[in-house]
Amino acid sequence: MSRDGQNTTTSFIEWNDFISLIIRLEKDKEYKFCLLVSIGVFTALRISDLLTLKYSHILDNDIFLFTEKKTKKERSIKVNSTLKEIVQRVYDVSGVTNKDEFIFLNKYGTKCIDKSYVNVKLKELFIKYRIRVKGNVSTHTFRKTLGRRVVEVNNYSNESLVLLMELFGHSNMGITKRYLGITKDEIHNVYDCLTF
Repeated sequence: MSRDGQNTTTSFIEWNDFISLIIRLEKDKEYKFCLLVSIGVFTALRISDLLTLKYSHILDNDIFLFTEKKTKKERSIKVNSTLKEIVQRVYDVSGVTNKDEFIFLNKYGTKCIDKSYVNVKLKELFIKYRIRVKGNVSTHTFRKTLGRRVVEVNNYSNESLVLLMELFGHSNMGITKRYLGITKDEIHNVYDCLTF
């Protein structure tokens, strides 16, 4: 996370690009990264937490409790029905037979994949699929994508920012706005959507 007043360099994925990426990753049998991006965006978990998830977290629950490694805070995460469908499809075709298996095991099945590998592979996939972002691509892109989608769908309302502030564990809305890269121009554009 950036220091107060410092701009972050990791950006978000436009929602339509996110949907396209998931469809293409699944079609090309890039199952691990299809799930990583999907679960990352739909849950807004940090990579250190994503890598500890098991299939059972998603497939056996509508809501699951999770203690975040970084903050040690417990979060209640609702499993979106679209996310559950994606995970179920991948689970069914990938040959996994144990729902208590970690989702993000390495190719040898001995341990979870490494964060540095994930960041390198994400950059490669974004180039391959021509997904453009305004900053760097990293695992933090997932959290920011969820945040941007929420504020855009809710017309940059204070209510959406308050909810995201709570979800991200930020101490004030200013931090959340900077985190999401929300500009004054975007806020001003909200006024233009008011028509008869």
